Amino acid sequence: MYKLNPVLRELLAYVTDTGGEEKMNHGQQSGEAKHEHDAALTDFLASLMDYTPTIPDELVEHYLAKSGFQCPDVRLIRLVAVATQKFVADVASDALQHCKARQATVVKDKRQQKLDKRLILTMDDLSKALHEYGVNVKHQEYFADSPSTGMDPSTRDE
Repeated sequence: MYKLNPVLRELLAYVTDTGGEEKMNHGQQSGEAKHEHDAALTDFLASLMDYTPTIPDELVEHYLAKSGFQCPDVRLIRLVAVATQKFVADVASDALQHCKARQATVVKDKRQQKLDKRLILTMDDLSKALHEYGVNVKHQEYFADSPSTGMDPSTRDE
C-alpha cells in the first residue's frame, strides 16, 4: 500500500478539519512561524480551487467513494488528484529509467543502433518501478514483452 507523505497527511487533516490544527502544531513553533505556515497552507488550498488536475474530480470522487470516503470539499478531491498525478508521474519516470538502463545493456551492432533509437517500455520496466513504491504487479505469461511484438514479420530481428 502506498503510504501518505507526512505533509499530505497534515494537509488532509487540516482540510477535513479532524483535529488537524493540533497535529500540525506538534512542534514548538513561534507565532510568526505558525502564521507563515498557515498563510502558505491557505494559499496552497486556495490555489487548488483554480487548478484543474489531469485526473478529473469525478473520477477521484468515484474511487474515494468506492473506498468508503465521502468529502464534499472540492479542495480535498483536487489534493488527492494532484497527489495521484504526482505518483503516476514518478512511476512513469522511474519506468523510463529502467527502460533506458535495460536497452543500454543490450549489445547491438553500430549500424542497427543508429537505426533504432526508440525506447520500448515493457511490463517488466513498469513492474520494477512500481515495486520501488511497494506495489507488486504480477502479469500473465501471455503479455507481449518482446520489442518486436506487433511489428511486420519482415522487419523483425529475431
